[in-house]
Amino acid sequence: MTEALNTCPAINSVRDVVTRFALQLPDTVAGYAAGQAMATTGVDSLEHICPSTEESLYRLAVCDAGIVDTAVRAARRVADSHWARLSHSERKPVFHRMIDAIDRHQDELAAIQALEVGLPLSVVQAMHMPRTIENFEFFLEVAGTLGGHCYTQTGNYTSIVTREPAGVLALIAPWNAPLVLSSMKLAAALALGNSVVIKASEYSPYSLYRFVEVLHEADLPPGLINLVNGPGPITGDALAKHPDVDVIGLVGGTQTGRAIVESSAAGLKKVGLELGGKSANIILDSANFEAAIDGSLIAMLAGNGEQCLAGSRILVQEGIADDFIDTFVTRVGQVRIGDPFDVATELGPMAFARHRDRVLSYASIAAQEGAEVLHGGIPCTDFERGYYIHPTVVLTGDNSLRVCQEEIFGPFVTIQRFASQEQAVALANDSPYGLVSYLWSDDLPSVMDMSRQIKAGTVWVNTPLTRDLRAPFGGYKQSGIGRDGLHSSVELLTEEKTVMLPNQPLQLPKLGAG
Repeated sequence: MTEALNTCPAINSVRDVVTRFALQLPDTVAGYAAGQAMATTGVDSLEHICPSTEESLYRLAVCDAGIVDTAVRAARRVADSHWARLSHSERKPVFHRMIDAIDRHQDELAAIQALEVGLPLSVVQAMHMPRTIENFEFFLEVAGTLGGHCYTQTGNYTSIVTREPAGVLALIAPWNAPLVLSSMKLAAALALGNSVVIKASEYSPYSLYRFVEVLHEADLPPGLINLVNGPGPITGDALAKHPDVDVIGLVGGTQTGRAIVESSAAGLKKVGLELGGKSANIILDSANFEAAIDGSLIAMLAGNGEQCLAGSRILVQEGIADDFIDTFVTRVGQVRIGDPFDVATELGPMAFARHRDRVLSYASIAAQEGAEVLHGGIPCTDFERGYYIHPTVVLTGDNSLRVCQEEIFGPFVTIQRFASQEQAVALANDSPYGLVSYLWSDDLPSVMDMSRQIKAGTVWVNTPLTRDLRAPFGGYKQSGIGRDGLHSSVELLTEEKTVMLPNQPLQLPKLGAG
């Protein structure tokens, strides 16, 4: 095992960050409903620890079923009365005000997220915040293009087909990138006339709480956007089971997705689930070698590796395998681990202690199963505090190992050699997941043939981690149900209605007239 190069300065204290960004951290983070903060007294609470300094940030007030009911009822009142009845032109100014509010608070929101989950601030500022704004801009435009249609083919009737808001969306948000990953479903729901109750992760509660506060600077109808905080078995379960919730949108793990489906089954609610991944990153002999190295590192390390899109299974063709492995391991060993607020940092701490321990445990599992740990798999001891680890690279020839089949959700990759394209496709598809796949090759016939055979919702060719918001995004198999995107989001968040009109007065049979 080798150690990563670390040239970053000492870790900032929470006080330093608060002063630098003029943050006002609360003592307790609670829920938000009907346009105001909810009471924090008389409820259980959890302590939230800063992942880079291990200082206490605040306590999280757990929203129980009663508090969840208050938030859902507030959302229902708006869904049944105000927002859904507005025209697109009437919602448009509100959206512009929300976009302006996010823009004004970009630095503050980015700093909170970096402080709360350990993501490098430079990445949040450069990628997450612009994309959060883009999500609102995109769905505002989408909503302005929607229209109904009609059928007249029967001759006797005109069938008018329209779409109406589904009602109340329960949005269950992830902890790893809460703003960018929740804002797509949130923006789509609002643009299409729905109200929303967000369930923030207990590991990133304040990022979304402050985001909801910022959005309310746009003078939103009270109850349009509500937020509840707490663990999934308590808060999430109560939200999924609530009879006034019409649609559930989740970005999270596959185990959480199963729990949500079970909780919502009695109400037969519509669900859109973006779940876990164990994505194959396939590198052919015909690939641009340097681009494949760069892209594979991004696919491994972006978001501290804590993302369902990670290219966590590298499959490299035998002709370039030795050179690729040597170069890749060398580059991994030079990754700059450090303080999320240091501009030089490329890999921050894991988001919380239990997750750090889980990621590290897979290095031992790999060794026990006969795989070779080429790099990492140990804590980074360059820091007195913080949940820092060295990124892990494991070489294996057996795709059935746990490290090849289970989502680890950290800076951890396996590398396997393959001989033929057929073998690469078989290895890529030998997984319970199917969210994304990466394919590196400059040979067009190979790209077209393999991309058709790979069972994944998205295949990225010669590029890592890019999105077209118009295109559907979601997974095969245990990676989810449904898609995000232009048509897919409209399908999830609206209900189709058909109104049939006779083209002329009908001569109906007079039953019972004698």
